[in-house]
Amino acid sequence: QVQLVESGGGSVQAGGSLRLSCVWSGVTDGNICMGWFRQAPGTEREGMTEREGVAVFNSDGSTNYAESVKGRFTISKDNAKTTLYLQMSSLKPEDSAMYYCAADPGCVLAKVVDRMHFMGYSDWGQGTQVTVSS
Repeated sequence: QVQLVESGGGSVQAGGSLRLSCVWSGVTDGNICMGWFRQAPGTEREGMTEREGVAVFNSDGSTNYAESVKGRFTISKDNAKTTLYLQMSSLKPEDSAMYYCAADPGCVLAKVVDRMHFMGYSDWGQGTQVTVSS
């Protein structure tokens, strides 16, 4: 099992930037598929089904982004630091959400599940809140 700890959330005005970090432990060989998801406020009761894929790494190292964040968000990963990042720029109020880091150790689920779907990940962090005011 992978442990994931997110940080970097906060409150910003529209147009601002934030960088989220997710430190993982339990996998040291870099063989891990990871992504960022978010869940809008007020949807907690629906559980993980309301988690939207924001930015992910595919098993071949390529990236996918939700249409709503393309050109504004960038996902990156530092295997040496076992840290996943999400650089968010030109933030909009609709980006306000709890952001979650997700992991699929060994990229096992990646073989059968779309990388942008929450079911493609077995391990999740506790989330970090991002609030964007207009």
